[in-house]
Amino acid sequence: MEIVSGPWDEGRVERWLTGARIPVRLGVMGSTGPLVVSLWYRYEGGSLWCATGADADVVAHLQREPRVGFEVGPDVPPYRGVRGTAEVQIVPEQGPATLEQLLDRYLDESNAQLADWLRGGADDEVALRLHGLRVSTWDFSARMAAQEPGPILPDMG
Repeated sequence: MEIVSGPWDEGRVERWLTGARIPVRLGVMGSTGPLVVSLWYRYEGGSLWCATGADADVVAHLQREPRVGFEVGPDVPPYRGVRGTAEVQIVPEQGPATLEQLLDRYLDESNAQLADWLRGGADDEVALRLHGLRVSTWDFSARMAAQEPGPILPDMG
């Protein structure tokens, strides 16, 4: 991981990416221009891992152009997060396992029906590995009153 700018060091970036349970927003080049896609992710070993259907439009776009922009930041104050660029590797054999890890990360027993439905298509999932992360961070915590973050954001204090 390369830190390009911002107030956070690599340790803080990793704590954020590991602890935040919000989707990553990917900026991909579509056939007619840029597209933004939100996907669940997990951070491991310097990479962001996502899963999506092998026939999803985003996969076709990534096969043509594997470079992406990304952001992991909440829509509630205080505004802070990580954004940057990466290269995406499509890893079909890791799709089902990555999906299961994402279900464990984002859902609990109250969403068992959704988890079961998603598992029903697991054989058609591919993993997306975002690697070569070049990141910038921002953190307006000192200037903004916090809203109750709930369970989706890590304690960065």
